[in-house]
Amino acid sequence: MEMTKGLISIVLTAILTNNYILAKFLGICPFLGVSKKTNTAVGMSAAVIFVMAIATAVTYPINTLLVSKNLEYLQTIVFILVIAALVQLVEIILKKYIPALYSALGIYLPLITTNCAVLGVVLLNIDNGYNFAQSMFNSVGAGLGFMLAMVMFSGVRERMEANDIPKFMQGLPITLVAASLTSVSFLGFTGMVENIFG
Repeated sequence: MEMTKGLISIVLTAILTNNYILAKFLGICPFLGVSKKTNTAVGMSAAVIFVMAIATAVTYPINTLLVSKNLEYLQTIVFILVIAALVQLVEIILKKYIPALYSALGIYLPLITTNCAVLGVVLLNIDNGYNFAQSMFNSVGAGLGFMLAMVMFSGVRERMEANDIPKFMQGLPITLVAASLTSVSFLGFTGMVENIFG
């Protein structure tokens, strides 16, 4: 029971209070670039969730091997190579089975390789001292938090397009203001998860 509570706490913390986009500011490039339409935001988020979960599953045993051989300094390089290989796999699958989404994501799909949210979740799992199960739950939670932020922000951006925005605020300025307000909205969750499960 205590272990289950701990895993649920990890997932909720990753989604709400330690959201990788809105609290840690990792993965801002796809957040701003692919969030114009909800369907592309969901597609990108699904790809990121897949890559985060599989990257964690693959890098955890690799990291254990690196630590046992005193090769910790190779972590970042090895993790980036693993993530790059997984992104190539996602690209091949999307190109073959969902070409419309593949085209809509465009350049942002290969950028998952350098998406610091994906690398960040893998490295922070190690820094937090999580075991394999905790790492997997944190990765899935981080991916779901990524999706939540992307879908919320895409909804905001779609509504903004229907409004008359002053000329000096059009484009990037209003996008950044909306992003900051979306980020601030998550401050309400601070401490909530700890109070429930703490």
